[in-house]
Amino acid sequence: MTDGPDNATIAGPLAGITVLDLSAFIAGPYGCTLLGDLGAAVIKIEPPAGDTVRQYPSTLPNESRAYLGLNRGKSSLVLDLKTTDGLNILLRLVRSADVLVHNFRPSVPARLGIDYARLREINPRLIYCAVTGFGDTGPFRERAGYDQLLQAMTGICAMQGADPDHPEIVWGSVVDYYTSSMLAFAVSSALFLREKTGHGQQLGVSLLQSALAMQSARVVAAPGEPRDIDRDFRSMGTTGIYPTAQGHLYVTTTAAHFWKPFCEKIGLPQLAADPRYDSVRKRAERAAELIPQIREALKAHTATEWETILGDSVPCAAVGSTGDLFNHPQALSQGLICDFEHAVAGPYRGFGRPVSFSDSPCPAPFGAPGFGQHSREILAKHGFSADEIATFVTNGAIKVDDNDSLSKATASA
Repeated sequence: MTDGPDNATIAGPLAGITVLDLSAFIAGPYGCTLLGDLGAAVIKIEPPAGDTVRQYPSTLPNESRAYLGLNRGKSSLVLDLKTTDGLNILLRLVRSADVLVHNFRPSVPARLGIDYARLREINPRLIYCAVTGFGDTGPFRERAGYDQLLQAMTGICAMQGADPDHPEIVWGSVVDYYTSSMLAFAVSSALFLREKTGHGQQLGVSLLQSALAMQSARVVAAPGEPRDIDRDFRSMGTTGIYPTAQGHLYVTTTAAHFWKPFCEKIGLPQLAADPRYDSVRKRAERAAELIPQIREALKAHTATEWETILGDSVPCAAVGSTGDLFNHPQALSQGLICDFEHAVAGPYRGFGRPVSFSDSPCPAPFGAPGFGQHSREILAKHGFSADEIATFVTNGAIKVDDNDSLSKATASA
């Protein structure tokens, strides 16, 4: 079990890269977490009020479950950028940083004194990534952007609903998480280019871009087509979730080599031999004929029994809960569920290995930081004296956790 950056193995393709994470909520913070998973040292810089996600509802008594899941593998510095000392501390950190990420609205960085033009003068090699709702130009540039807002705006809610009169949210912050992946993709690419040019650059990642990118198969319009046409291809006829003797089963029979064994294993071989159903398009057109027969056949066994019966021949899964994953044999076999330690919440288990590399293994994951847990330690590593740090604490430029490792060491000396 690891509990902080000092215990992380220096490894991974981004080893040696330092990321200053000034972002909050989901998209920016988790994008920086993904960079940390690749070996970057990520310093999460929070305002005195903390990342709003720390206040999200949670059954955990001392920390938000969402915060723990979104911010693994980081150290924590609490910094008030609205104070002169706070701003100067950040500018000093920028000198040696490789990446800075924020999710302020486009007009805010200049007001804070941390816009790209200023930081580029301090560190020309800096990769500066701004995460916004709608991009940094256009009539919506200053609007706050949120996952579900972008779902509504870009057609995701309309597509998810059963019909046009019943739009539905896709729960799980799918746009935010996709934006996180775009952030990690963009920053990694910019770091690769920097190795060739020696120069950093400014990057823009937005929820709007991500919401459209994740719908690329839908966002296609031919000349003369009406606006409101069926742009989805989810109707695969027999593909879907079915009730069983106990529980529900998802099954897909899109490909021909799945349809035949599926029919045979559920006791309806005649369907596979019927030319009226020999293509996915035909099965979609005749779904009203097929689905009642399939539903009746699947009542013969439970969802988990069907998983065994269908085996590797037909893609399927019993519908489970997120809690089931903590003991799922496939997740455990790959070490995807890890043991963590948090300064306040204590021990917990969570996801920790999004990718794997054969020749540059990523560092061992460690838990999300406590609020201000590493403030003293980070400043000390950047050359600030103990007296300076004490002054920053007194004037409110930083906040510290008195249980952090440096204060413990000082107290015992």
